[in-house]
Amino acid sequence: MIVLGIETSCDETSAAVARNGREVLSCIVHTQQQHKPYGGVVPEIASRCHIALLPGIVREAVETAGVPWSGIDAVAATRGPGLASSLLVGWSMAKGLALRLDRPLIAINHTEAHLHSVFLDPAAPDPLEAIPMLGLAVSGGHTSIFRIPKYGELHLVGRTVDDAAGEALDKAAKLLNLGYPGGSVIDKLSRTKTPGVYTFPEGNVREGAATGGLRHDLCLSFSGLKTSLLHQVTREPPKSDDEVAQLACDYQEAVVRAIVKRCEKALGKAKYMAVGGGVSLNSRLRVLLAEMCAAHNVRLLMALPRHCGDNAAMIAGLAGMDRGISSPESFSLDISPSWPVD
Repeated sequence: MIVLGIETSCDETSAAVARNGREVLSCIVHTQQQHKPYGGVVPEIASRCHIALLPGIVREAVETAGVPWSGIDAVAATRGPGLASSLLVGWSMAKGLALRLDRPLIAINHTEAHLHSVFLDPAAPDPLEAIPMLGLAVSGGHTSIFRIPKYGELHLVGRTVDDAAGEALDKAAKLLNLGYPGGSVIDKLSRTKTPGVYTFPEGNVREGAATGGLRHDLCLSFSGLKTSLLHQVTREPPKSDDEVAQLACDYQEAVVRAIVKRCEKALGKAKYMAVGGGVSLNSRLRVLLAEMCAAHNVRLLMALPRHCGDNAAMIAGLAGMDRGISSPESFSLDISPSWPVD
């Protein structure tokens, strides 16, 4: 099954062609740079860029794959979650292409696609056999933990109740005048230091807080962490680049250790752990997750670096595994900016 996938959930404009859920024939990703002056993604700018770029990117993806339009078996696109104005562009184009090609239209959940991205690595095991599994989707918009007893059956067990991990890192970079996006800069600076100078909160959620019925000790809160950094730099402004790097290091350590601690509590009988999303590129998170999984004899599956961020290969891949909502029902669907996985 050859699927043309489209991803426009935020500020990446992407199209890809994948075969049988795992073989990526092409993947074109354009990351918008227009948002840097604003310190975050501006929805209006993002959607206008998608409109301008997407037709050419879709054409390039099909041409690069070496597949004729008649060879496309289905068209898939992100229906949610994401920015409404951005989702609308990709979902509308997918509907039009599916109608024009007379092919099925498949609505894909962006968060579930991040977890499937680990299986785009040819060295990864068969998705149907990599169970039971714990899944971690960690990005600028999501920090969610799932128990997966069998492929395609996802149960949310933990999540952030406010800022996502990527958002928390970007806000810290802004406070430290490191620019946007800041996650990669904080990661780079942190490699030059050893954590342990500054103390930041662990992101605990108090018992009785609104968690949507989830265990409070498997949920995270990063808003207090950002406030703690703000108080620290207000009280004692860093006097050198060296002090900025140390602050970044200790702040990052608090973020990643909070995530790993929840994942360890949620492991249960999992034999595999899948990690996807832009923050999964963080080098310190990768080290701590690898140590935790090794200690519990769990096989860690990480997405290839090119598939960690938002990309259409994971959309086409997940659709090729017979996941998502397929036509004729999908043609009547609108976007769903808060579409939950389970």
